[in-house]
Amino acid sequence: MAGTDKRKQSLYFPESMLQEIQAEAARQDRSLSWIVQKAWKIARKEIMKYPSVNDYTGEDTGEDERGRDEAEAGE
Repeated sequence: MAGTDKRKQSLYFPESMLQEIQAEAARQDRSLSWIVQKAWKIARKEIMKYPSVNDYTGEDTGEDERGRDEAEAGE
């Protein structure tokens, strides 16, 4: 099995997001894993632009910047 590292990992998604992924997997007749892997490959360059929590150097505004985009996306 050279070059193929298949490890199981549990991932947790909001119910509505999971339903969307399941619907797309059914539409394309693909597995959930395949859809998530393709989504990561498409989005990773954009995601890597996000600063690490260790990179944050701004003043403390009392608002936690981490997860803000995810919270807004879920609305």
